[in-house]
Amino acid sequence: MQQRVAVLGAGGHTGGFVVTELRRRGMTPVPCGRGTDLDAVFAGVDAVINCAGPFVATAAPAIEAAIRAGIPYLDVTAEIEVVADTFAAYAGAPVPIVPAAAFYGGLGDLLATAAAGDWPAVEHLSIAYALSSWHPTRGTTRTGRVSAQRRDGRRIAHTGGRLRHRTGEAPVTEWTFPAPVGAQPVVAEFTMADSATIPTHLDVPEIATYMTRNAVQDLRAADPAGPVAVDPDGRSAQTFLVEVVARAGGEQRRTVARGRDIYAVSAPLVVEAAALVLAGTGDAPGVASLGARFDPKAFLGALSPQLTVE
Repeated sequence: MQQRVAVLGAGGHTGGFVVTELRRRGMTPVPCGRGTDLDAVFAGVDAVINCAGPFVATAAPAIEAAIRAGIPYLDVTAEIEVVADTFAAYAGAPVPIVPAAAFYGGLGDLLATAAAGDWPAVEHLSIAYALSSWHPTRGTTRTGRVSAQRRDGRRIAHTGGRLRHRTGEAPVTEWTFPAPVGAQPVVAEFTMADSATIPTHLDVPEIATYMTRNAVQDLRAADPAGPVAVDPDGRSAQTFLVEVVARAGGEQRRTVARGRDIYAVSAPLVVEAAALVLAGTGDAPGVASLGARFDPKAFLGALSPQLTVE
């Protein structure tokens, strides 16, 4: 019997990729729109993947419904506060809950966990993103506005062992990425959801984050057209490189991931997690991130060819 997975926000950009990936994996997606009776839908499915942002409005109701139905919950949120709230509110949940199982949040978490390896603690972690461009979806733009209002214009950074607010403009510096990207101007303290997922299971007091300045400029001057598909799978031409550098005791370890289309690659990330949980791997109840639930190297290896990891 095919496993049935409810997809909240199935009609959105990322949700469409998730529906396609579920079908590719031999699973049956059950699309759910806003206003759907979640209890009725969840009673007939094996898991739920939430792709409906802003997640500050959808995550808690969907998690509560998943708990009532006794099924795993996963989402693709990049909203830092939502991830932190989920860990705080549902640590003792009786079902598996996996927030931020996407490009932002999940991928950095897996790369950092792989880099840390057998280290009991990481003194300093750097996460640097290089995007060839960033044409945000309407959902990303809407979520960004909601998050900015929630923070009252402040930024977030993970320092001193916790998330803290910053004021003023983010600093601009330079990061030398592996070839062929090379040295690029980057915006520092461009904090994403991995700064909320990683510290839940890795001892790391300092996380420095960087985003190529061209991508930040694209994000701020959002094109209402959003990503433009260039292949039959609906992927855009956008390419990405994520470099994670872990330091401890005078040593340095590094992992690098390369791929195409940050929205499209979120689908294999969250669907792989759902498939593993439903198969009994990493299915412990409560809230845990991708890096905490799964062997990071095996998980990342399973995403080839959508993702190349060094």
